[in-house]
Amino acid sequence: MKTKIVTFISVLLIIGVFFLTGCQPKSNAKEETSKPSSEKASENPLAGKKIALILQQNLGTFSAQYIEGVKEQVENFGGTVTVFNSEGDLAKMASNLDAAVNQGMDGILIDHGTKEALNQGVQNAVDKGIPVVAFDAGVDVEGITVLEQGDQKMAEMTLQKLLEDANGEANIVKIWVAGFAPMERRQVAYEQFLSENPGIKEIATFGAATQNTALDTQAQMEAILKQYPNEGDITAVWAAWDEFAKGAVRAIEQAGRTDIKVYSIDMSDEDLQMIQKENSPWVASAAVDPMDIGRIQVRYLYQKINGEYPEANVVLDPVFVDASKLPEETVTTNGLHEFIEGWGASEQGYTDALKELENQ
Repeated sequence: MKTKIVTFISVLLIIGVFFLTGCQPKSNAKEETSKPSSEKASENPLAGKKIALILQQNLGTFSAQYIEGVKEQVENFGGTVTVFNSEGDLAKMASNLDAAVNQGMDGILIDHGTKEALNQGVQNAVDKGIPVVAFDAGVDVEGITVLEQGDQKMAEMTLQKLLEDANGEANIVKIWVAGFAPMERRQVAYEQFLSENPGIKEIATFGAATQNTALDTQAQMEAILKQYPNEGDITAVWAAWDEFAKGAVRAIEQAGRTDIKVYSIDMSDEDLQMIQKENSPWVASAAVDPMDIGRIQVRYLYQKINGEYPEANVVLDPVFVDASKLPEETVTTNGLHEFIEGWGASEQGYTDALKELENQ
């Protein structure tokens, strides 16, 4: 009987040991993985930041590629992006900016806009300690960084090419619109160009930024071509924005006017397809890679988030794209650097500190 009791107790002890063992964690792997993650977050002040991108409008492939560049760089820094599209409405843009401030975003990016619409909202953001970096915006608030594309230089590049191609004598149509900071800067270079080159005559000018800019421009250009139906009436079109150029090119092609050349500013994949088309009137453009613009703007914002103090005004380096330098096979902006020197992969805005934190 005693032996049976001892055996019974032994069995109970063995069962207890197994029960206790089963209640213990299988391993400490979970603790090991969470600890480094926590340490990494504390070591990297860039991780997990919420960034707002406030757009005046989102039109065409240029805007799409710019937004893609913004998202790519923010994600590389471990953050997230909320895009506010104002659809060309400056009052809505001001409201979107206020919403971003009230939502407690860690940083704000602004694309275009005027100081009348945005200055107060930007000042509110600065007062709350939210870093702001604007691109091609007429914002005038101390403490922010403003990027521009080197607009006067881009205008000079394309106008100089027009002058050379026309041997100093040309009747030109200008497509341009007021109310945008980059357009105003391009207009300064244009007026200077006309004053220095009396052989270049402006015979017509028009332009409007709408939700269907390229299509509306095409209709207006068709009307201009009817006013000047003869070969030589129009030598060239100078378009201060690629959305204008797209509409003008389509109108010229449909009218069969092989005597007119188009010169523009800005560049996108859609633009390149049109430029590379056989016998295209679109012969040159000056631009900064739209994806690079987005990346660079984000880098300057994250400099501020990281406690650095970048310059207040940054001019991006433009590149001249000559259609004659492009290959016969189709090329996109991703491969344009193989044929156009200086295109893409800009290191502007990077600091050693940012690169180190991004690598984490």
